[in-house]
Amino acid sequence: MALVYQPMMQLSGILFSLLGWVLSCLTTYLPQWKNLNLELNELEIWTMGLWQACVVQEEGGMQCKDFDSFLALPPELRISRILMFFSNGSGLLGLLLSGFGLDCLKIGERQQEQKKRLLLFGGMLVWISGVTAIVPVSWVAHSTVQEFWDENIPDIVPRWDFGEALFVGWLAGFCLILGGSLLNCTICSTEVHPSPVHYSVAEQQDQCQHLETETRP
Repeated sequence: MALVYQPMMQLSGILFSLLGWVLSCLTTYLPQWKNLNLELNELEIWTMGLWQACVVQEEGGMQCKDFDSFLALPPELRISRILMFFSNGSGLLGLLLSGFGLDCLKIGERQQEQKKRLLLFGGMLVWISGVTAIVPVSWVAHSTVQEFWDENIPDIVPRWDFGEALFVGWLAGFCLILGGSLLNCTICSTEVHPSPVHYSVAEQQDQCQHLETETRP
């Protein structure tokens, strides 16, 4: 049964990894990491991402402005840029290596050991990509919660809230970790060898047939 489920697990791991990588790239460039709804003007919603800040107006659509300097960003956004770039790069490299290590791929059929190494290394990179995608998203969410409940900030000052990109990032990290885990689990699965009982029964049948041929006149 292990040989039957192994290609299915590999295919599921690749699909989850690909979905997580696409969502991770989408999270990197979405401007909705933080949302701010002004009580004085409910028709405007301010959003902040890793690259730009936007204002969404009910009648005028969305207007965005890129950040002037990388050093002027808050620490969590600066580190999040670096980690998301690393997540996207390691996820892409892990997908490529895992693709060449799939059993269903006819290339390199005689080099099974190297294919297993590629699949294992690719799965580890995908798993690391998932972790590095969850870390910046969770860090921004944690800082947002701290600022929201900070008693030193007057109640009149508007508070930032969770943006849609945070939930997309959590989903991306979960898919990448699941995909990398499935790919690594296929390496741990052992091949099914014929039972020794079958060998003994076959040997007895051969011996019986040999005796019958000898006893015939």
